[in-house]
Amino acid sequence: MSLTGKERRILAEMEHALALEDPDLARRVAAINSIESGENTFMRPYGQRARVWVTGHVWIIMATVVLLVALLMLAVFLT
Repeated sequence: MSLTGKERRILAEMEHALALEDPDLARRVAAINSIESGENTFMRPYGQRARVWVTGHVWIIMATVVLLVALLMLAVFLT
């Protein structure tokens, strides 16, 4: 059974109040929730974590490769 919008809002307010009052407890509760839901990235195998990191930073990686190729071409043309 899903929660109504009002119930979700109340729970979000309670979560926010808890985070302000006791951040350590809020962090522990969030860690437990992420483990139970299977979202904990630190529990994933290294290869899967690396794949997630690479897909999140693909534009930076591509820009770096293009910049390196351009610098290498510039070096070849100048010598």
